[in-house]
Amino acid sequence: MNEEEDVKIGAEDIEGEERAENKIAKMREELKACRQEKQEYMDGWQRAKADYVNALKRFEIDVKASGLRGRVGAVETLLPAFDALERAKEHVPSEALAKEGGEVVAGFMAVAKQLESAFATLGLEEVGKVGEKFDPALHEAFGQETVETAEEDDIITAVLEKGWRINGSVIRPARVRVGHFTN
Repeated sequence: MNEEEDVKIGAEDIEGEERAENKIAKMREELKACRQEKQEYMDGWQRAKADYVNALKRFEIDVKASGLRGRVGAVETLLPAFDALERAKEHVPSEALAKEGGEVVAGFMAVAKQLESAFATLGLEEVGKVGEKFDPALHEAFGQETVETAEEDDIITAVLEKGWRINGSVIRPARVRVGHFTN
C-alpha cells in the first residue's frame, strides 16, 4: 500500500505542478499584455507631450508675428506724416528759427525727432543713405546720375524718400538716385 500512496501523491503533485505552470503561464501572458499596454500609454503620453511642446512653440511664434504685424501696421500709418515733416524740415531755412514764430518751426522739428525716436523704440531701422551701395532688396532706383569714377558706380547719390525695415524685413524700400559710370 505504501507504493500506491506514493503513486497517488506523485499524481497529485503532477496535477498541482501543471496547475501552477498553467497559472504561471497565464500570469506571464497577463504581464506581457500589461507591459504592452503600458508601452502604448507611454508612447501616447510622449506623443502628446511632444505635440504640446510644439504647440507652445507655434503659439510663441504666432504671438511674435502678430506683434510684428501690429507694429508694422502702426508704422505704415505714421510714415506719410513723418515723410511730410521730413520734407518740411528740408525747406526751412536755418534763420527761420531765429525769426518771430521760429518756435513753431522748432516744434515741428521736435515732433519729427519724437516720431523718429518712437520708430527706433519699435525696432525700426532707416534704410538707404547717400554713399551706400545700391541694393535692390533695400532700395528702389528713381533715377541715375552720371558719376566720374568707377568706384561711384551703383552708389546712392541722393535719397528721395527714406526706406524702413523692421527685424530685417523691409517695410518700405528707400527711393534713391544711383550713380552710373560710363567710359
